[in-house]
Amino acid sequence: MRYEESKIEGRNPVVEALRSGKTIDKLFVLEGCQDGPINTILREARKKDTVVHFVSKERLDQLSLTKHHQGVIAICAAYQYVQVEDILQNARKKGEDPFIILLDGIEDPHNLGAILRTANLAGAHGLIIPKNRAVGLTPTVAKVSAGAINYTPVARVTNMAAVIEQLKKENLWFVCADMGGELMYRLNLKGPIGLVIGNEGSGVSRIVKEKCDFIASIPMKGDIDSLNASVAAGVLAYEIVRQRLG
Repeated sequence: MRYEESKIEGRNPVVEALRSGKTIDKLFVLEGCQDGPINTILREARKKDTVVHFVSKERLDQLSLTKHHQGVIAICAAYQYVQVEDILQNARKKGEDPFIILLDGIEDPHNLGAILRTANLAGAHGLIIPKNRAVGLTPTVAKVSAGAINYTPVARVTNMAAVIEQLKKENLWFVCADMGGELMYRLNLKGPIGLVIGNEGSGVSRIVKEKCDFIASIPMKGDIDSLNASVAAGVLAYEIVRQRLG
């Protein structure tokens, strides 16, 4: 299956897309441009909490397919996002304790696609990703997920720490992956749970880590000191599966 990246170019098409509620992953706007139509687009983008990048004309020209971008290009999500509540409802419909994977700043679309695939096979009820400084549901993510993107809902949020606090009120416990944590086999990972995986380079952010109830480490016997983010997600997800089956 082939996934085409969806780009909307030009001032009127972009503002209409924003007003219609179409999911815009990123908005690229010519830096320094502040005329009326651009300000209207930026106002609509703020209402939707859309991520905006101010870039040079050269960058816009590179992105443009039509070569008539008028200083603005919108990149649309390959798939629609859901609300966090939809993920909880997914668990309720299945009569299962919620199992949610939260990604704190995954930037590589291949990692996100692989984690989506693992999440589906491990029975996770959904993923939560941040709006800023992270990859969204791009065509590459869809392709790497090998179809899992069609079955595993993804919510995109502004504040990951606040969402964790919100989900704690739904009786979820949270475990994050970190080399300095407790050996994962010694932790009780049963019940309603959120698994937090951090950025490929910097790991889980301090503020998110402080919100977690457990910090889990994966035993490693080799000569290098870390696993790829998607592999770490798979190892910990299946430890949660093992404990649930046990």
